[in-house]
Amino acid sequence: MLFTITGKHIIITESIKSYAEEKTSKLPKFYDSVNRVEVVIDGLGAGKASVQIIARAEHSNVFVVTEAGQDVYKCIDAAVHKLESQLRKKKTKERDNKHPGGTERSSKG
Repeated sequence: MLFTITGKHIIITESIKSYAEEKTSKLPKFYDSVNRVEVVIDGLGAGKASVQIIARAEHSNVFVVTEAGQDVYKCIDAAVHKLESQLRKKKTKERDNKHPGGTERSSKG
């Protein structure tokens, strides 16, 4: 999986980079076809930051979440949690569409 991190109006430290990479590395567990993750951290000034995570998967599936707050690490955690929910929901939808339930087969006999 390809991982990129970008900082706007903020310097990305090695600890922020490794923390974001560690948290996002678990995303393919929720949706297998995730092959690229981009993290954009924007320093909004006055001690605030915005974290945007973009996960790209096969078949042009793109998942985007944004979280803003005081602490960059908490924003990363919250954004990853939101993204996990999106990926879980997409995987469930695909599984349900592939195996539709509730149809009863009539047996002749």
